Amino acid sequence: QHQQKLNKNLNNRPQIIPTASYTLLQLFQLYFTNSMLLTIIKNTNDFGSTCHKPSNPWIDLTLQDMYAFMAMVIYMGLVKLPAITDYWRGSKLYSLPFPKKIMCGKKFQRICRSLHLSSLEDNAANEQRRGTADFDRLCEIKPLYTEMREVCKIHYNPGQEISIDERMVASKARIGIKQYMKNKPVRWGYKLFVLADSSNGYTWDFFVYEGKLQGNSGKGLSYESVMELIDTRLLGTGYKLFVDNFYSSPSLFCDLLQKRIWACGTIRTNRIGFPKTKKNCLDSKSPRGSIRWIRKDSLLFVQWRDTRDVFLCSTLHTAHAGDTVQRRVRDADGHWVLKDISVPPAVKEYNRFMGGVDHSDALINYYKVIHKTQRWYKTFFYHFLDIAVVNAFLLHKSITKGKGEVPMHQKAFRGRLIEELAAAAGSLAPSPAPSPSPNRAHHKPVHISGHSTTGRLRCRHYFGLFGCDGISCFGFGS
Repeated sequence: QHQQKLNKNLNNRPQIIPTASYTLLQLFQLYFTNSMLLTIIKNTNDFGSTCHKPSNPWIDLTLQDMYAFMAMVIYMGLVKLPAITDYWRGSKLYSLPFPKKIMCGKKFQRICRSLHLSSLEDNAANEQRRGTADFDRLCEIKPLYTEMREVCKIHYNPGQEISIDERMVASKARIGIKQYMKNKPVRWGYKLFVLADSSNGYTWDFFVYEGKLQGNSGKGLSYESVMELIDTRLLGTGYKLFVDNFYSSPSLFCDLLQKRIWACGTIRTNRIGFPKTKKNCLDSKSPRGSIRWIRKDSLLFVQWRDTRDVFLCSTLHTAHAGDTVQRRVRDADGHWVLKDISVPPAVKEYNRFMGGVDHSDALINYYKVIHKTQRWYKTFFYHFLDIAVVNAFLLHKSITKGKGEVPMHQKAFRGRLIEELAAAAGSLAPSPAPSPSPNRAHHKPVHISGHSTTGRLRCRHYFGLFGCDGISCFGFGS
């Protein structure tokens, strides 16, 4: 009965004209807008002019310079070398023609050293508030950070299944907001709480954890972080949220249900509101695949025996639907055999949809841009650039699939985007996009009834193509 209440019309789709044609640069500019870049350029010029000697004066950056700089940063994620200076070395081992066409190495390093996201005036005013409640620990990234969160939300509508999890951004900077997470591939770094589309890993919203709670509900970090990311004003309602046991609690799931957001997740048995009764629990002799459940109003609590006991809480599932999974178990003779064991729907969907943030992290880490910097705010600039590129890539995939075309691989997408950024900087002419054959754009095979012509029996079935006068043989049954 809970499933019937869900909104069935939620589809992951871009919030732009799906039938229009967009260049890759235009998709990227949805996330790194010219106004954002002009703010960074102004702040970088102000900072650069104060830290350079008169004998080596700072030359103001332009928008074209910033495009060239970003093209090089993304390029370094595709072509990895030990040091930045190696990209401009003239030796036979390192002679790369592309970087020299974009910008000189000295200019690139000057931008790296002087890159500034916030204004000097804002930094000075914030420094005077140090030690008070008004001090902003994220002041140096705020202009870009705030706008990046907004543009990620307004340009895409996620699918019905979404997930929330932590993301760690590695850094060697010495700053108080660094965190340690022993179960993450990156153990030391900045912690971000991320809401992602479970189907493709699109980063829809995120916020940086500053080491303290932002809300005043008194229900803890796990509760506050979810409520911070569930923005029903833009997100809407009718979603299925999947979280792990750090977030799951009966109070959170009930409050989400009031917002018409259904939730499912693994849960710790010591959470407030978790049933304390032991009458229906599995004992040590219960076989693998055993299920116990208890319902309390709209909350379903499930215990499932796999290699260990798994506890879940859900507001959208039934306790049992006849689903099974294959596991290796010992038979009566002690031999390992494959056996179908029962699995609750909550477990099956949790395993399928919980990995949205991990998928997003994987897409970022495949071709992650340079992150080697001691300045913490520069680390965030490079990470926001990664988010912009990956989200633009996923937007490209969504638009392309909507037209019935085959999308590019992320590597090819980044390569084409680098060329378009370089062309916007006036450094390089972009390579033309391959145009699909007009005879294959929308051709779909359809079966033509009737028997094959006598004497032409190599193919048992004839198939025609929409929009094509010929007959194509696919060799089915031959």
